[in-house]
Amino acid sequence: MPIVAQSTETTDWVSRFADEVIEESERRAPGKPVVVASGLSPSGPIHLGNLREVMTPHLVADEIRRRGRQVRHLISWDDYDRYRKVPNGVPGVDETWAEHIGKPLTSVPAPKGSPHPTWAEHFKAAMVDSLAELGVEFDGISQMAQYTSGVYREQVLHAMKHRGDIDAVLAQYRTKPKPAAKQQQKPLDEAELEAAEGSGAAEEDDGSSGSAGYFPYKPYCGDCEKDFTTVTSYDDDTTELSYVCDACGFGETVALNEFNRGKLVWKVDWPMRWAYEGVVFEPSGVDHSSPGSSFQVGGQIVGIFGGKQPIGPMYAFVGISGMAKMSSSRGGVPTPGDALKIMEPQLLRWLYARRRPNQSFKIAFDQEIQRLYDEWDKLDAKVADGSALPGDVAAHARAVRTAAGELPKTAKPLPYRTLASVADITAGAEDQTLRILGELDPTDPLSSLDEVRPRLDKAEAWINTHVPADQRTIVRDEPDAELLKSLDEQGQGSLRLLLDGLAEHWSLDGLTHLVYGVPKVQAGFPADATPKELPAEIKTAQRSFFALLYHLLVGRDTGPRLPTLLLAVGQDRVRALLGE
Repeated sequence: MPIVAQSTETTDWVSRFADEVIEESERRAPGKPVVVASGLSPSGPIHLGNLREVMTPHLVADEIRRRGRQVRHLISWDDYDRYRKVPNGVPGVDETWAEHIGKPLTSVPAPKGSPHPTWAEHFKAAMVDSLAELGVEFDGISQMAQYTSGVYREQVLHAMKHRGDIDAVLAQYRTKPKPAAKQQQKPLDEAELEAAEGSGAAEEDDGSSGSAGYFPYKPYCGDCEKDFTTVTSYDDDTTELSYVCDACGFGETVALNEFNRGKLVWKVDWPMRWAYEGVVFEPSGVDHSSPGSSFQVGGQIVGIFGGKQPIGPMYAFVGISGMAKMSSSRGGVPTPGDALKIMEPQLLRWLYARRRPNQSFKIAFDQEIQRLYDEWDKLDAKVADGSALPGDVAAHARAVRTAAGELPKTAKPLPYRTLASVADITAGAEDQTLRILGELDPTDPLSSLDEVRPRLDKAEAWINTHVPADQRTIVRDEPDAELLKSLDEQGQGSLRLLLDGLAEHWSLDGLTHLVYGVPKVQAGFPADATPKELPAEIKTAQRSFFALLYHLLVGRDTGPRLPTLLLAVGQDRVRALLGE
């Protein structure tokens, strides 16, 4: 049985939404489980912007579970969408995949080398693994399975019967501007995206509309499997539907009450699902707030199916440090799996939990990740000693545990920047890594690298995949004899003070005190003098001293934090490189 955690007992944004959702659910379906929803299209890599579509309802659902209420978090996999185009930058994919454009994602082969049979399963599996690591509990629904098994048959027939009502709603918006493709956050119907990109398919997102009338249903061709089809007639009494494929010329007449090879167009499909599943809460991207967008139109169409539009916030974009806004229509964008290779699940959960959905934020893949980890570790310490603010306590609680219990964590979470520096210097050599980390705090020595995993593995992965080769640290093999010979009396004196204190200060804290203290002592101040007690020139002297040490140790002006670097190089080698 899952452990029911206590409520966070605060009024953070998650708790406020949970209050609203519970109240609305009791109004709509008293006594039944609360239903929240997300929708994801496995049309390509499912990126970190899409993750907000999942994390927002997940956090709300988890808060409801903490309160002992039953809740279902549905994730609809839009795997019956059409394959729209070949994304760039996807390994194992070339221009030959263009021949599958127009087919369902479940009929497109997976990238070469994938263990999965189809395109949809390949990209779905990566997201499922990431959600498991993040502690996200959900009920997955394959839209391909729903449509091809006939689950939605009555809804399809209902939509066709009321196509005039649907067409009247859509007609209110057809002359209005389409949302710009660059604003897309939640995956839309593939034809809707084409229309937004100016492909000329201005009406395709609404369904077939021509001399035979409007139809909100699109069959996949019985010959080429593609959706370049046009419905030419439909009989409400017999449900006979005729279509022709504009791509291959194939045509046929089928009985729609027995036919399962097609789907409702997106702007009809989404509200149909709201009604069918009884969805109470589902967030939407900022693009869905504009007139004629799927969420706005769906709010009117859902009533045709006897349902109500879910409540839920518009969520803002998620960015990446040093990169433009993400778009899943292009390959190579960072995914949750990419983020989880370099950061622990708690940190990634915290980034989504601490910001309200309408606030944008960035996820760091560059040096900024070290600052984020420092901030996280400070929060962790404040929560532990009771000095954190209530909102920060709530975000922290949502990051480290779910209603089912604590997420796995690093037993001894050493600073990420320290671990990254050590991984950089040792190139992953475990014996050297253990030696260096074991010397950080002689009073509490490390006995095994398992104590600092998985954080160590994440930091090592970041160094190996996101730090350019020209920024990696390579310790000198031999002393820089020319530089050592050129030093003036002050430079030589600073090195002597450092070397004389190495043995006594050989720990992370001790070396920190030593390297910052040398310029103070040279200027006639105590080594432990505070910045307020020192003239501004001391900072200049410290920078000059640090630059000298970096040049002598690694041949550059900068590098990893000097105390960590000194420990990593080792006392004997430091002495040799500094000319002793």
